[in-house]
Amino acid sequence: FVHMAVLPPLVSATDLLETFLLSPEYLPIHDLRLSQRLWQREIQPELLLHVGTCPARTDISVDRDLLTGELLGYHEIELTSAGLTAKNSTSLQRAPGPVTDAVKGDATNYPFWPGGFKEPEMVEAVTQKVENFSFSFEEDLLTVPPGFREGIVFKQGKEPLMPETNPPPQTISLAELMSADEWLVPAVSSQKGEEVDGITSSHVAQPDQLSAAVDDESLSAVLADSGPRQEIPKVNVGSVEQWVVKVDLNKPVHNFYEKIPRMAISFPFELDPFQKQAILYLHNQDCVFVAAHTSAGKTVVAEYAIALSLEHKTRTVYTSPIKALSNQKFREFRNRFGSDKVGLLTGDVQIKQESPCLIMTTEILRSMLYGGSDTIRDMEWVIFDEVHYVNDSERGVVWEEVLIMLPAHVNIIMLSATVPNAVEFADWVGRTKRKKVYVISTFKRPVPLVHHLYTGNNKQTSDQLFVIVGEDHKFNSKSYQEALDAKKKRASSASEYGPKSRQYVNPKEEKNIWLSLVHMLEKKEKLPVVAFTFSRDRCNGNADALVSLDLTTSTEKHEIDSFFQKSIQLLKGSDQSLPQIVWMKEHLKRGIAVHHSGILPIVKEVIELLFQKGLVKLLFATETFAMGVNMPARTVVFDAMQKHDGTRKRDLTPGEYVQMAGRAGRRGLDTTGTVILLCKGDVPETSDLHRMILGHQTSLQSQFRLTYSMLLNLIRVKTFRVEDMMKRSFAEADFLRSETDRHNNLAALQRKIENFSDLDCPICDPEMDDYFKACSRITQLRNKMQHVLLGSPQATKALVPGRVVTLYLNSYKYTLAVILDLNTRSPATPFTVLTLCKEKDEPEEAAKALVEPGNLSIIKPCQAMSELFHPDGMVKHTVVDISGQLIVSITDVVLSVEPSKMIDDYKKRQIPRFRNDAPGPAIANCIHALLKMVDSGPGRLSFVDPVNDLRINNMEFVEMKQELDKLEGTMQHYGCTRCPQFNEHFAIAKEKSELHHQRQQLIFLSSEESLMLIPEYRQRVEVLKSLGFVSDRGTVMLKGRVACEIHYHEVILTELIFQNVLDEFDPQEIVALLSCFVFEQSSCSEPNIPKKLQKGKDSVLRVAAKIAEVERSCGMRTSVEEYQSQFKFGLLEVVYEWARGKEFVDIINLTDVSEGIIVRCIQRLDETCKDVRNAAHVIGEPTLRQKMMEASSLIKRDIVFAASLYTK
Repeated sequence: FVHMAVLPPLVSATDLLETFLLSPEYLPIHDLRLSQRLWQREIQPELLLHVGTCPARTDISVDRDLLTGELLGYHEIELTSAGLTAKNSTSLQRAPGPVTDAVKGDATNYPFWPGGFKEPEMVEAVTQKVENFSFSFEEDLLTVPPGFREGIVFKQGKEPLMPETNPPPQTISLAELMSADEWLVPAVSSQKGEEVDGITSSHVAQPDQLSAAVDDESLSAVLADSGPRQEIPKVNVGSVEQWVVKVDLNKPVHNFYEKIPRMAISFPFELDPFQKQAILYLHNQDCVFVAAHTSAGKTVVAEYAIALSLEHKTRTVYTSPIKALSNQKFREFRNRFGSDKVGLLTGDVQIKQESPCLIMTTEILRSMLYGGSDTIRDMEWVIFDEVHYVNDSERGVVWEEVLIMLPAHVNIIMLSATVPNAVEFADWVGRTKRKKVYVISTFKRPVPLVHHLYTGNNKQTSDQLFVIVGEDHKFNSKSYQEALDAKKKRASSASEYGPKSRQYVNPKEEKNIWLSLVHMLEKKEKLPVVAFTFSRDRCNGNADALVSLDLTTSTEKHEIDSFFQKSIQLLKGSDQSLPQIVWMKEHLKRGIAVHHSGILPIVKEVIELLFQKGLVKLLFATETFAMGVNMPARTVVFDAMQKHDGTRKRDLTPGEYVQMAGRAGRRGLDTTGTVILLCKGDVPETSDLHRMILGHQTSLQSQFRLTYSMLLNLIRVKTFRVEDMMKRSFAEADFLRSETDRHNNLAALQRKIENFSDLDCPICDPEMDDYFKACSRITQLRNKMQHVLLGSPQATKALVPGRVVTLYLNSYKYTLAVILDLNTRSPATPFTVLTLCKEKDEPEEAAKALVEPGNLSIIKPCQAMSELFHPDGMVKHTVVDISGQLIVSITDVVLSVEPSKMIDDYKKRQIPRFRNDAPGPAIANCIHALLKMVDSGPGRLSFVDPVNDLRINNMEFVEMKQELDKLEGTMQHYGCTRCPQFNEHFAIAKEKSELHHQRQQLIFLSSEESLMLIPEYRQRVEVLKSLGFVSDRGTVMLKGRVACEIHYHEVILTELIFQNVLDEFDPQEIVALLSCFVFEQSSCSEPNIPKKLQKGKDSVLRVAAKIAEVERSCGMRTSVEEYQSQFKFGLLEVVYEWARGKEFVDIINLTDVSEGIIVRCIQRLDETCKDVRNAAHVIGEPTLRQKMMEASSLIKRDIVFAASLYTK
């Protein structure tokens, strides 16, 4: 018999949980006897005195024989980087930061010091300050603490603690100190010198050797083993600095494989000359600018730089203008170098951030530079692809910022399409970074282009292409005329000469044109084709119109369907059946696809990958396909020659045309690339075709502008100056280029001024300078008054034909003239006048003297109008057009004249056979009246007073007139005017003044005041001060530090955070309101906004209005309406419903915005949520931070954040 214990009754887990939840007193934590514990704290006052260990200021360095490696001795070196961190230093020698911030950095970190900037001598300044420091405990000690009324005076009766004269410091040999421990120093035999305890005296450290210590493990030492490096040229004042070298590609590289016997990476084809030249300069650690046409092989240069960095154990950063190109290059380089060697960094994707080759957008690199990322330490190369994107008005400034901010140890590779000013741009980069840049530019296309016109309007021409520009780059006028004739035959009402006036066709005609074109290309084996259509709706419409067109075989259909289904398996069930996905799948089966910004990202990637496989035969695409995706076709078709750029409809520029046309022709597959311009309506004009196909491409132009983010990131670092950034922008390239010339000219001018002798005249010497200044001021006042006077309607009414006016001329002084005509179409010389001239002057010479430019601006001796010009001998006259600036005064005399008859009479007598004829009665009477007034003298003339008669009551004008009258009244008191040599002495004073004026001009041009953006810089800083981002002393405040965490619209987002506008909303509502900062489409359907969100929208607009008013008050030309218009709430309802958990198929019905734009907006919205989350963390707002984390998690789902096919 076995005794069995009775088991306790089984209690249900649900009942037990309910008991504990409803009766928490059953839990043991509520029993104080069981849970409460008290530990007696031990008082440790010494913890108050704890000070962290100071970093060592010195280190021990060893001396070794360079040949044998034997230890020769030790010496102590000073560590200039001690105590340097990312929070207080821009030096590369500072201590690394946390591993979590190694890649992207931190907004509170200092950037590394940019290359080309003058190095800050911080260490030397601190050392000098310490050496000059003197402190006395007897005299310099404070006795009253801050806040205290009284203090304590410590009196000592003995000698001062610090003597007046300190003994000079003595150098102590480290070897002598260490020689006591013989086991520390091995015995070393020496070839010369005496041994002192095993150490040769010749190797004992000397004071001058301490400064020569070098860090043997620096990056430059590692790179030196790979080959010779070209030294950066020294800056020589007075010498011409050449920072760009244009490489001559006509010279073949014969000994390429002798110079580089072992290449870092091999290629399965023979390299082109420009590729070989670039690789040679890469081995020398030089910066290169490679400009070549599309598909010429620029990527070879990038691949070789990556291979070099892998060999050197360093990093390479590859930047691209758009995310699509980054994804494509990630897939390409990963297949080339291995998955563990290539990483990707975009706004929403981070893959293998620790990889030696990082692919990212330019904005990410800018954030890394401003955030002081430790990854920058290991960078050897930064590759800028599509450098011509610097012309982009919105994002071009990012490229300039990055190029300026890169540290000196980073080498630059720039890849670009052919641009006319590649040398100019490379010179700016080289001058900014103080490095030579080698320009390697080739205009040779690996696959030549042939440009055609296609009319396709009848059976005779449907299969005919008219070649207008062939491989020889010459325009074919004969073929153009044939195309014009073929177009005329379509309708009997066509014009006999020139192109037809019709520009548009109906949808049926357009469909027939496309069908005939594609059938013709299919017959001639010219597929695949990219049809550039500059409208998303027209792209979709053209694809829908060609439902009867089938360009694929059954095998290709199966392959397309299989690949498409495999790709969308990443999506959830409802997303796989989205209308756009089903629509695109049907088109793809027939070999037709559409590619534009409205297409879903994953669908665009499917199209791109199928296009690479040759399964897409006809692709309707917008311009972005040519800018971002490098996928050539056999043929390129232009739907039109005009596009809408967001502001107006205009013709394509040569650069835009070449960029898109360059997609025609596949290297190694096609002998030529076919480019076709559709003539759906009229045939383009010859001049338009010439300009677009054969015209000069767009030059690289600076789009540099000041942003609040840039200002805050630079102001927060005390060693940085915004002016240094501005003067190094591409817009100010001339400022840097002419810096040496200005310095030399200023020095020469200064020497000339110093050698200028003073006047040796007892009459003129005391007064001439004051007299000249008075004359200068009178001339200046007259110019300003004349400008105001002639711009007033009262003066315009007074200056009628027949009015007698007084002119002041160089050769004639004061002379009378009669106005004959007022020509408003010629603003430079609006007045036609008749005036007297000298007998010896021919009429043409007199006219030339009268209209000599700048007469009134030249400073002349100012004398009273004591007499008027009277011609000697025979009286001559001239009729001439003059500027209103020459009119000194207006008389009250109006003569009776016949302007037309007098002008015609004068012109007739300029003909040689009528030159000796007497003037007509009208001119003779006018001359007689002028001579009569001249004889009577100026005292008998009455002049129109601009204030009393013309009623010009402008306060500034009245003050100028009063000052002018006062100055003119003092002119008669100057005795220098009575000097016999007055004119010569006045000329000397004038020359001296001009030299001083030129000197002031050069000083101004050399100063930062001459920078174009200086006024805007001061206005923006004033805005930041007014809003509390920056203190009056220029210190970045808490608001400014928060704004540094935000990448876009940093000012208004910071204001919203600090005004607690977002606190009252739920995460779904916050993320919906934030959509206005990332949505950019101007026109869309009006959203249905809930009442609470409407309140939030009003709050955003209210804060925006306040910021606009502050900007306006600080001098910026910003209107409230203009500032508010940049925030668009068109997707507010869509984002709100998406954050609430609705399916994507449901939210696309809430708006007419395309699916692709909705996805892009929500993806960018996630980046904004992260920015606001980081900002909330900085100011200590845990509630807002938690809301933003929740908002980010709510929108990051399903098709919107589906993984890219390129990263799989």
